[in-house]
Amino acid sequence: MQISQQIDLTDGSSCTVYYDEHQGLMRAVWLGYVDTAEAYAGAERLLEIEQQLRCPYLLNDNSGLRGPWFDSMEWLSRVWLPQAATLGLRYVAHVPQPGDLAGETAAIHHTPLPEGLEIQVFDTPAHAEQWLRDMQVAQPH
Repeated sequence: MQISQQIDLTDGSSCTVYYDEHQGLMRAVWLGYVDTAEAYAGAERLLEIEQQLRCPYLLNDNSGLRGPWFDSMEWLSRVWLPQAATLGLRYVAHVPQPGDLAGETAAIHHTPLPEGLEIQVFDTPAHAEQWLRDMQVAQPH
């Protein structure tokens, strides 16, 4: 179910957030050329949604992005990730835009993460979703 969509009317870029209640996961789908202001706004919107849903599983899909992505790792590790973890996020499956898999994997593995939060980088949304399902199965009920 789509629960949020932010569209830049000047170029059609967007961040759409879906929540699959049955699977218990959120999916953020970023499309087009997302500038820095849009990226921050989309990330803040994800925090607002996480505050409402308290969903531990997020698939962050950047596979539809075009152009350079803002240099976000410092801000994410210092601001966004600690807030998201406090709100209940535990597992992030990240799919970078095409051609960025190695660079983003290295950047994430060198980023300090809040305790209890795990991030993995995948080449396709299907692989990312499968990992999130595996993490759900591995959790004690």
